[in-house]
Amino acid sequence: MFRNTRRHAALLLAAAAAAGAGSLHDHGDSAASVTVSASTPLRQLLSTATTGLLFSNPHFAPWQDFLCIGGFPVLNSFVSASVPPTDLSSQGSGGNSDDSRCCPGCLGRNSIAKAAAAVGPAVVNISSMHESHGWVLGKSIGSGTIIDPDGTILTCAHVVADFQSTRAVHKGKIKSKTPLPAAKLGSSCELRPGDWVVALGCPHSLQNTVTSGIVSCVDRKSSDLGLGGIRREYLQTDCAINQGNSGGPLVNLDGEIVGVNVMKVMAADGLSFAVPIDSVVKIVEHFKKNGRVIRPWLGVKMLDLNPVVIEQLKERSSSFPDVRNGVLVPMVTPGSPAERAGFAPGDVVVEFDGKPIQSIKEIIDIMGDKVGVPIEVHVKRANNVPVTLTVIPEEADASR
Repeated sequence: MFRNTRRHAALLLAAAAAAGAGSLHDHGDSAASVTVSASTPLRQLLSTATTGLLFSNPHFAPWQDFLCIGGFPVLNSFVSASVPPTDLSSQGSGGNSDDSRCCPGCLGRNSIAKAAAAVGPAVVNISSMHESHGWVLGKSIGSGTIIDPDGTILTCAHVVADFQSTRAVHKGKIKSKTPLPAAKLGSSCELRPGDWVVALGCPHSLQNTVTSGIVSCVDRKSSDLGLGGIRREYLQTDCAINQGNSGGPLVNLDGEIVGVNVMKVMAADGLSFAVPIDSVVKIVEHFKKNGRVIRPWLGVKMLDLNPVVIEQLKERSSSFPDVRNGVLVPMVTPGSPAERAGFAPGDVVVEFDGKPIQSIKEIIDIMGDKVGVPIEVHVKRANNVPVTLTVIPEEADASR
């Protein structure tokens, strides 16, 4: 329990990167202690006495490049001397006569500094100690961002979850006499390759760390990174991030959070990845509604079709259906909801729940958290045979 006075604010440790299903509850013989620290104004509001935290996130693997095994909790603050935490809404990167920006999105002399200043007071440092039977198993360090005045903190699951197992751990509280500084959420769907972004956090527990760069790719697939499990998309940037940055915000020039920094490629420079904020918002909604993330599972492998891929498939087989786009099903898992519904390898999904389909992302978005709900699917098979199927998604298992 975080101790101070009066107002209770839930510490929502949202699995900013594609969290898996995990409930919020205690477990008997192990514990996790977490230290959260923030800006100088925020430190005046908070006491950082901590005990137990959190939820488990079996879908989100604790990548070692963001974990520090062994050691003790570290407390640091993120200080922003230029912006009072009481008026963050007016601290975006535009509207200053000293800034030479010609339009929103353009880089002016003070753009990066102003974007960082707008979010800085809401950035916190998190140190999570994991214990079992009195033995310290390890420690994870990371960053987070307060996203509402009641103290909801957005971070990554692997920063706070029990990385020695998939068991859930405790849920923490913050108490404050006055509203806390909160960062504004933006939209990641408006990002383009080449847009400027700013990364904030506490790498290696070093306070006040700001780095900048550009968006390198807006839809880097998890399969491109060799990550198995549920299909995900990441923002790729060349911002410098290191151990301890994980869970910290990726910010646009308007001082809005557009992503949550989650990992980097250890053997290369300028290859950093963040979870798009649009995906994060959906995860937060899951936690608020269900206390965990619910992910439907169909049991099919899927491939986006485009004119080039379709032409190649037609060259291999003249019976391939005449489609301009859609989603190909190359494999169906035995015993899965898809197999029971009648899906077959080679099917091309052209309509899902009454909506025309051009990409896998559209199918995932339509499913949302629909578990146990029948969904009508229209597919085309070899020689243009149309088939209508009804599939009932199941909740995804962490072992899949």
